[in-house]
Amino acid sequence: MAASSNSSLSGSSVSSDPEDYQPPIWKSYLYQLQQEAPRPKRITCPQEMESRPKYYGREFHGLISRERADELLAGTEGAYLIRESQRQPGTHTLALRFGGQTLNYRLFYDGKHFVGEKRFESVHDLVTDGLITLYIETKAAEYIAKMTTNPIYQHLGYTSLLRDKITHQLNQTRSEPKKVTFQQDEKISPSPLSRRTTIKDGPEKHCNYEKIHNFKVHTFRGPHWCEYCANFMWGLIAQGVRCSDCGLNVHKQCSKLVPSDCQPDLRRIKKVFSCDLTTLVKAHNTPRPMVLDICIKEIEHRGLKSEGLYRVSGFTEHIEDVRLAFDRDGEKADISANMYPDINIIAGALKLYLRDLPIPVITYDVYSKFIQAAKITDPDSRLEAVHDGLLQLPPAHYETLRYLMTHLKRVTMHEKDNYMNSENLGIVFGPTLMRPPDLNTLTTLNDMRYQKLIVQLLIEHEDILF
Repeated sequence: MAASSNSSLSGSSVSSDPEDYQPPIWKSYLYQLQQEAPRPKRITCPQEMESRPKYYGREFHGLISRERADELLAGTEGAYLIRESQRQPGTHTLALRFGGQTLNYRLFYDGKHFVGEKRFESVHDLVTDGLITLYIETKAAEYIAKMTTNPIYQHLGYTSLLRDKITHQLNQTRSEPKKVTFQQDEKISPSPLSRRTTIKDGPEKHCNYEKIHNFKVHTFRGPHWCEYCANFMWGLIAQGVRCSDCGLNVHKQCSKLVPSDCQPDLRRIKKVFSCDLTTLVKAHNTPRPMVLDICIKEIEHRGLKSEGLYRVSGFTEHIEDVRLAFDRDGEKADISANMYPDINIIAGALKLYLRDLPIPVITYDVYSKFIQAAKITDPDSRLEAVHDGLLQLPPAHYETLRYLMTHLKRVTMHEKDNYMNSENLGIVFGPTLMRPPDLNTLTTLNDMRYQKLIVQLLIEHEDILF
């Protein structure tokens, strides 16, 4: 493709200071091609067709051959008609003239018209989009194949965040916990818990957890350019994908190359409960979900000696009120004793939050590793296998589990009052923290004892496992 067809990025100023941010020069070549694409021309049938489906118009020509369709469309680029297939009566074919030949596509209708993945309100829109795609992919096949080789993403970083004056460092991950070896001849003595008797009140900032983008197919109104390669996103509908968490707009093919650097926008996070754990902590820039911190702080303030803590259920409607308060007010949610005197309501809300996570704290990816670890009979080998599983958790999940286990260890220190030891807490939290990837009832029942054992081990050995 001629060099003059492609705008360069030389006019963009690159700076680490968001104040100096200059928008990229969007590449116009594909936009120009879309403007040049042939326009649809409907070839109407001169007589009324009684067999015409109600969702087609005069472009329906009934049962005609491919050869007859070719004659009707000949010489008119972008011309189209619909015919009933002779080979498969009752099915319909879109005949479209492009590149000097007639192309035939099986046409479907389920409330919308489609020949592939995209669905359209009208046949005219379908043909318009098809002509644009055919024209651009014919004229610029080589250009499209190479358009990701010099992305603006590498030059300008995360353009959406720079626009909002937020500096985001890529490829920063938490330091891995030091690998622990459990030896048979060593006596494992728990480290003093006095250093963890209280939870830090001050918020911990700068949490550089890695998060993949949550891309979904999107229809853009008006011209839009890819924020990865700076090229135009062509087509009439579903031109690209948008991250539903941060709003990044890219081509579908470019989305596979975007780094895992999503910085969720709080304006896009609709709720706290049932929100992906990493998405929530990235959006709020906290090491753990706020629900965890706030509920545990309240429980440790006034509930550690409460009999049956976490086992006794709170009033369901009040637990639902707490959930709504977090979804509505976030970290400003009031869960004090004045609002909810019964500490079991707060404990119930915390369990509900963990249970409602779309991906459990112990993720589906490592679920089987933990179950297999629980089946190991040798205590030292079992602890080592559990530790290996912990190292494979996503950073936000690891930190959430670590913080929760530290809290539950403190709960067991008041066992004389609350009657909750590590085994009892394992029964309560096992199915809450880990769920099998497949919702097989038999598997769930068979795994319950192993789920309980894993949580029990995490509580009893939290000081050496984390």
